[in-house]
Amino acid sequence: MAHLSCWQHTDMPPEIIEILERDLQTFDGNVDASKVLGNQVDTEIRNSENAWIHTSHWITGWLWYYIQKMNRENFQYNITDIDGGSMQYTHYGPGQFYNWHTDGDLDLYYKPEVSAASGVNQGNENVILAGENVRKLSFSLLLSDPKDYTGGEFQFLGANGKSFLAPKQRGTLIIFDSRTKHRVRKVRSGVRKSLVGWVVGPRWK
Repeated sequence: MAHLSCWQHTDMPPEIIEILERDLQTFDGNVDASKVLGNQVDTEIRNSENAWIHTSHWITGWLWYYIQKMNRENFQYNITDIDGGSMQYTHYGPGQFYNWHTDGDLDLYYKPEVSAASGVNQGNENVILAGENVRKLSFSLLLSDPKDYTGGEFQFLGANGKSFLAPKQRGTLIIFDSRTKHRVRKVRSGVRKSLVGWVVGPRWK
């Protein structure tokens, strides 16, 4: 039976994680991720500090290997790339959180204006639908040692209505169906750091 979410303990050496963190904190030479707050964020839903990281960064190839491997083993989706050519380096400090949400769902996709059977604009509709990429998988690479913060658990809501927690081990890569409801619980102390992104592919494949 396939799972809505899965994770891989990558055994990424601490030295590599530290190099990655140094890279991300000074991405493009002028971005301090600890001070960049995402634009137009509703702080009732989400309170965190973010910086955008281009997929030209070296970590992308490492992540893509695991994404493809875990997709083959569990999801078997037709995937093509990381959404928008960027990922998000995210800090959660004391009192910060991200409430229940999904990263993609049917109501975000293109809805044809007419019935294809009518023949009206059918060609245009087919072109749009054929080229529409949607979020299929979400991922989060955990960069903080669990000893460095309290709270901040990554929690999922399963199809049966029961919630469960993902592991907190440093270097763990968590991948899940983007339609899965999830949250980051409030951090009580310390800082929780992660690198997150979304994987897209053609609709319904």
